[in-house]
Amino acid sequence: MQRAAAKRSALNALKRARRSAEKAGVSLSDWEDEFLDSVDERIREHGRAFADPEKGAPGQALSAMQGRKLKEITAKAKGEPPRRPWARKPQT
Repeated sequence: MQRAAAKRSALNALKRARRSAEKAGVSLSDWEDEFLDSVDERIREHGRAFADPEKGAPGQALSAMQGRKLKEITAKAKGEPPRRPWARKPQT
């Protein structure tokens, strides 16, 4: 039951990311479009989008990196500036 909930949650997140990009008029790159399509297809077919159990939690539909990329695409669709975790914060 938990796996089915994770599957639904991941599919809804993929739909929301694509829908918000279309609504905001933000064009996704070819890579981002292909990523969303392939992850959606793998989740529908296999119940999860990754095969290696070390890349994500057992009950999750997306691996850690797939979740991170999905968050980046969603932020881009919302018009937020890209996060750069390696950049220094200005000292005050």
